[in-house]
Amino acid sequence: MKGLKTVQTSKNKPWWKQRWPWLLISGPAIVMVACGVTIWLAYANADQPIRDGVMKQGLKVTEVPR
Repeated sequence: MKGLKTVQTSKNKPWWKQRWPWLLISGPAIVMVACGVTIWLAYANADQPIRDGVMKQGLKVTEVPR
């Protein structure tokens, strides 16, 4: 009976010392960091108006409604 009890306590480690929770958390964490970088890049490189009332989006030049 004592041998069985020691086997159970050796497998019952706290969750932060096990590998699987960190593996499952790492995927969404990486996606959140990538999303933040994408938002920052989009904000830092926003399209600027060419002149009043006109905006270039890629190769297309469109008139901005006033």
